[in-house]
Amino acid sequence: MTLVQGNIPQEQKFDPELRGRAFRIYTELVAASRGKLVVLPESAFPVFAEEVPQETVATLARIMRERGGDVLVGVFIARPPEAGETQARLHNSVVSLGASDTQLYRKRHLVPFGETIPAKPLVGWLINRILAIPLSDQTAGPDDQPPLSVAGEKVAVNICYEDAFGAELARWSRGATLLVNVTNDAWYGRSIGPWQHDQIAAMRAKETGRPMLRATNTGITSVIEADGSERVHLPWFRRGLLETHVTGRTGDTPFMRWGNLPVAAGAGASRRRRAFALGRRSRTKPPRSRVDSSPTHPTR
Repeated sequence: MTLVQGNIPQEQKFDPELRGRAFRIYTELVAASRGKLVVLPESAFPVFAEEVPQETVATLARIMRERGGDVLVGVFIARPPEAGETQARLHNSVVSLGASDTQLYRKRHLVPFGETIPAKPLVGWLINRILAIPLSDQTAGPDDQPPLSVAGEKVAVNICYEDAFGAELARWSRGATLLVNVTNDAWYGRSIGPWQHDQIAAMRAKETGRPMLRATNTGITSVIEADGSERVHLPWFRRGLLETHVTGRTGDTPFMRWGNLPVAAGAGASRRRRAFALGRRSRTKPPRSRVDSSPTHPTR
C-alpha cells in the first residue's frame, strides 16, 4: 500500500494557472510508488473529472495496470441537473484507475457552509460572493454506495470529516476489509486540527476493527492499525510516499452491529435509576419544621 502526500500549498491548490503542476507532481509520485493500492489525497486534482488531461488519466491507469493494482484519485464530478433543477450536481469524489474496473465514490456527508449551503435562498449570496468558498454548493452522494473492489481489497472510502461520524462509517464499512480516508487538512495550517483529525480516524479504525489508511495533502498522512494505534505517519508539510504492508480484516464488530444503541440504552437506564432514587428520597425524607417568621413582642 502506498499513501501519497503531495504537499501543495493551499493558496496554490485551486489556482488555475498551477493545475498542470499538480497533475505532474502526482503522476511522478505514483510512478515512483511501489504499492498495489496507491491513494492520493482529497481533491488531489482540484478540477472536474473531464478537465483532467487524458494523458494524465491514461498514464496513471497504465502504471497501475502494469503492477496489477489500482490508484484512488481525489477529483470532482459534475452531473447534469435532475428534473426540476437548474444547476449541475457537483460531487466531491474518489475515482479508481488501474487493473480493476473504474469505480467511483461520492461523498455522502457534506460540511455545512463549506460544501453545502443550508437555507440557500437566504445565505447563498454570502457564501458565493462574499466568502467565495470554492465548490461550496455540492450534492451528497447516495447512501447505499458499496465498498470499492480494488487491489484485492474491499475499500470503504470516506472523504475529509466523514470519519467524524462513527455510526455512519460503521454502517458504510460492512463488507469492507480496509478503511481509506482522503482529506485536505491544509486549511488548518500548522494548528492542532490535523493531529486531532488523525485521532478521530484512529477511533473509527478501533470501532470497526479495520486498518485505516489516511492520504492527505500536507499531513497527517498515516497508517492506523485495526486496534486504533498509529503505526507510522509522514513528516508534516513534506512531499513524500508512505509505503507499508497492510492486511485487510473481515467480520462485524459489536459497534458495527449496534452502533451507539448500547451506550444510549445504558444512559437512559442510568437516568431512570437516578430519577427513581431522587423520587424515593423525597418520599422518605421527614418534612422540615416550619419556622414562624412573624415578629415577636415583649411580654407586657
